[in-house]
Amino acid sequence: MARRDSARAPAADTAGAVAQRLADELVRQGGPVRQRAAGALRDLGALDQAVYSAIAATPTPALDEPLRRLSNAANNSGLWLATAAGLAVVGGSAGRRAAVRGTMAIGVTSALVNLVVKAAWSRPRPDRASIGVPVRRNVRMPTSTSFPSGHAASGFAFAAAIGRDQPWLGMVLRFLSATVAYSRVHTGVHYPGDAVVGALIGEGIGETVAGLMDRRAPARRPSRSRRDKQAELPDAAESAALADQHGSETG
Repeated sequence: MARRDSARAPAADTAGAVAQRLADELVRQGGPVRQRAAGALRDLGALDQAVYSAIAATPTPALDEPLRRLSNAANNSGLWLATAAGLAVVGGSAGRRAAVRGTMAIGVTSALVNLVVKAAWSRPRPDRASIGVPVRRNVRMPTSTSFPSGHAASGFAFAAAIGRDQPWLGMVLRFLSATVAYSRVHTGVHYPGDAVVGALIGEGIGETVAGLMDRRAPARRPSRSRRDKQAELPDAAESAALADQHGSETG
């Protein structure tokens, strides 16, 4: 038992390293508010590693293979790009518009997460072997840093952008994105905190990208038949004048 605990110690230190570093910085700055924030960060780091370890230790043979396949399907946003292609083919003009929004949201999110956030926040990947993640769950361990989860960020960005015009589809995609985010923890390549923060980042970027694209889109012009009908109708002032004239003649 002591050997197993000692094997898990390095992984626990890795899981709490970022929170501990931030907490130490807050303590150095001083002040009661920063002291409380430092304590909260330490607690969050401990909770993050505890949830990761609990998931690893819970036998789930019926879920392991489906979640492993789902995690792999979302590599390089393949799952979301395939969904966008399907929308563009069968969804008409609204589907094509949603597909473009979703694809743009994925591109912006991937660039921000992989080139900026991961580079600034070098959290090592979990040591899933020492914590005891079952081998049958394993997917390829990425070479990038752990925080935040790019899979979670891309999925929620896509769902948020799609859901702007199609709320019910957005809800379904958010549920699927949450399952993908969990699969990254289940397979041992992310801590829960990585997935949660990635989802929040993706949701925010998806909403922002969709909103910007809406504002930049040209206003829709009415159809020709509608313009012709409007031209045939007299305006309000002309109608009122004709009514007055008719009333005076008959009065």
